[in-house]
Amino acid sequence: MKFVELVPNRICKTACKIFQTEGLNRDGSKKHKIIFEGNCFYTQKSHQKLNAEKQLITLSGTAFFNGDISPNTPIIEGNIEINGREYKIYSSEKAKNLDSTINYTKLELM
Repeated sequence: MKFVELVPNRICKTACKIFQTEGLNRDGSKKHKIIFEGNCFYTQKSHQKLNAEKQLITLSGTAFFNGDISPNTPIIEGNIEINGREYKIYSSEKAKNLDSTINYTKLELM
């Protein structure tokens, strides 16, 4: 059965890179491992949420991707670079179809 793509590739126009930091280089800078490099649908809507410690966090936007951008990891953590600006990933969501395939991936950024 074919399911509808809720985030089709034709609307994903913004170039982005998602990377994780793992360890340090010899000079003390952080090592970056690129998880995904491609296009996304990026919206700049700021809103506020309370985290687990009851602190108010301001989120600066949301990035949507068609399908599963990182099939090996259930939770996407790290940073994302969009239009030359770097954001921290606050939360990730992989929305599933009825047959448990991934329809789209959503990242909330701060």
